[in-house]
Amino acid sequence: MNKFLDEVIIDISSGDGGNGALAWRREKYEPMGGPAGGNGGRGGNVYLVATRDMRTLLDFHYKTQFEAPHGQKGGSKNKTGRAGEDLIIRVPVGTVVTDVNSSKTIADLTSEEQKVLVAQGGRGGRGNATMATPTHRAPHHCEPGEAGVKRTLRLVLKLIADIGLVGLPNAGKSSLLKRLTAAKPKIADYPFTTLSPNLGVVPAPYGGDGFVIADIPGLIEGAAQGLGLGHKFLKHIERNRLLVHLVDISQEDILASINIVNKELAAWGDLKSLPQIILLSKVDLMLEEEADEKIALVRKAFPNSTVFGISCMTGVGMEDLKKLLFSEMENRKAEPQEDFIPEEDEDALPKPDSSFVITRAQNAFYVDGERQARLVAVTHLKDPESVQYLYTVLRKMGVIDALIQAGVEPGDDVIIGSVPFTFGEDWS
Repeated sequence: MNKFLDEVIIDISSGDGGNGALAWRREKYEPMGGPAGGNGGRGGNVYLVATRDMRTLLDFHYKTQFEAPHGQKGGSKNKTGRAGEDLIIRVPVGTVVTDVNSSKTIADLTSEEQKVLVAQGGRGGRGNATMATPTHRAPHHCEPGEAGVKRTLRLVLKLIADIGLVGLPNAGKSSLLKRLTAAKPKIADYPFTTLSPNLGVVPAPYGGDGFVIADIPGLIEGAAQGLGLGHKFLKHIERNRLLVHLVDISQEDILASINIVNKELAAWGDLKSLPQIILLSKVDLMLEEEADEKIALVRKAFPNSTVFGISCMTGVGMEDLKKLLFSEMENRKAEPQEDFIPEEDEDALPKPDSSFVITRAQNAFYVDGERQARLVAVTHLKDPESVQYLYTVLRKMGVIDALIQAGVEPGDDVIIGSVPFTFGEDWS
């Protein structure tokens, strides 16, 4: 399998809030004191954090499910349950995060340690101590914890490089990357040797800041529409500040070769507007006079681009190229970079969900709803007041009316969660 992976889909879940507690003070001289049930702890949040220690999304090929811990149940003596630990998912710098269901872009993580909340943990349920009021000082009920957030995210990696190397297959991009940097790309004399982008750092000559250069796999005609390999990697050019367009000078129709790549760049968003240096490679394979003629031809056809010849084999033009690239990077440092401004990500926040579905099997009616099941789970079913509170909340949720519309009769069994009840006259 290719070791470079730049697009994945993952499922994430924040932690559920812990249930509140139903408890009473039991002191030496007050064995049945007031309410003392603590609140549940909140569920763990899920964050994505950008790191330069990762260069690919390959880790997410092996693991696609992520879940933060749940909050703990409240305790007696008004003790709050422990909160679920937050889950940190590290992704490469340059990762764009999109919600699969809404197609909404959540974040564009372009800097080290940039952090975004993608799923907030559920709130802990209130214990009966917190639910006490001046008119109801001893409630026999508590609240279930709030469910966490479940969502599916698409992660797309767009490499962050200052300069992108583009060109047709076998133009010599990998050789140039190796010559300029310490990168060790695979090099061979056949098309599509490079199957994934390679990054390298060009060091500054006097200890200053270098720059990052990316070798983008060869484009062919129709790449923007999905032909060949280049369409998979065109997105990695979007962040470049400068393109170096490498062309094999021995091409019979060199202008047509250049136009093929430029056409594909133009078909993929606004890549054609990026400034471009055209390098005619492999000048060592031609007589100097022939090479000069082709360089002059290209300069005339592309007057707005810097054009000159190089040879990665002999080193011709390499020093001039380095000086030019450093000059271009220095000039472009002051150019403002457009920052992604995300909209408020409401899908990251828990939402109270009281929806339910009622089904009938023989003489039993099943109420299938997460909130309803959680409510039953924290109800003290042997305490009449607690059960009456359950009925009241179910009626507010519309469960009782829905059961009646479904044809329930007194004496029928009603199953909520996995707990059976008998529908009685007092329910309606």
